Amino acid sequence: MRSKRKDEHVIHALNQEITTNDFDKVTLFHQSLPSIDLEEVSLEKAYFGHTFKYPIYINAMTGGSDKTLEINRKLALIAKQYDLAMSVGSQHVALDDAQYEASFKIVREVNPNGFIIGNVNPNASLTEAKRAIDMIEANALGIHINPAQELTMDEGDRHFKHWLSNIQEIVEGVDVPVIVKEVGNGLSSETVKKLMDIGVKHVDVSGRGGTNFIEIENQRSEGKRYYYLNNWGLSTVDALLDNEEYMNQIEIVASGGIRNPLDVIKALSLGAQAVGMSRYFLELVSESRESELNLFLEDLKKIMVLVDCQRVDELFKIRKRLD
Repeated sequence: MRSKRKDEHVIHALNQEITTNDFDKVTLFHQSLPSIDLEEVSLEKAYFGHTFKYPIYINAMTGGSDKTLEINRKLALIAKQYDLAMSVGSQHVALDDAQYEASFKIVREVNPNGFIIGNVNPNASLTEAKRAIDMIEANALGIHINPAQELTMDEGDRHFKHWLSNIQEIVEGVDVPVIVKEVGNGLSSETVKKLMDIGVKHVDVSGRGGTNFIEIENQRSEGKRYYYLNNWGLSTVDALLDNEEYMNQIEIVASGGIRNPLDVIKALSLGAQAVGMSRYFLELVSESRESELNLFLEDLKKIMVLVDCQRVDELFKIRKRLD
């Protein structure tokens, strides 16, 4: 069941049309007399306890079937070539059945020295979390919290009150950074505060605007009655704004609805320490367009010149307006 669901998620995600989102409401103030040259711009950024060449990473996506093994192999090649962190999709299918481990282990085999992030749900026991880390020799562990997706999934979870205590046990019991992330409905400041209180040091606000798992589960369901929840949750922009007061207390990264280099710069200007992308990289490997990433990274530098920033950390201070 889980393996089949993995393939269905990839198909539905690629078929979704994403044209506009709240990043279009963010205006960055253009600077007509830059004080820097393009070659002086640095995209280097520290996050997840590591320093990377670029402020973007390959976000949690897939694994758990023959088709997704090939996708993960191609994604790992990109991560290796560009020194990008990479998060695998939920590993529970492999924790339940060892025959699916290969679709996750391929990431470490292809990229033996890379920064790889494991992925479990908040039902995971500490033992399962450690197994997920060991499976791919993970440098960090992601825990995805997704009540809206679970409640709209016919076979989804209906029990949630133990999630916070489970997360705390994992945070206290593993030796790698733990990143708690949403899956497209945004982390509110109330949620982030709860996570801070139990010792979480890294969160991905992962807001609405990109791959819509409520819509995907509605398409997969028998009744298809959840159309009215398609716009549920906080956008990535809203989630970043809502958590501004905590940005000096916890590391906040962002994902959800990142369509192009300008969206990346906007997310960084709103306080994200790094930006995760799923659909963009999925499209690159599905359409054999991996070489386009060079242009994407070059355009990040060009936009930084247009807002007169030499380093990524300067972006939070630039002038911007929200319409």
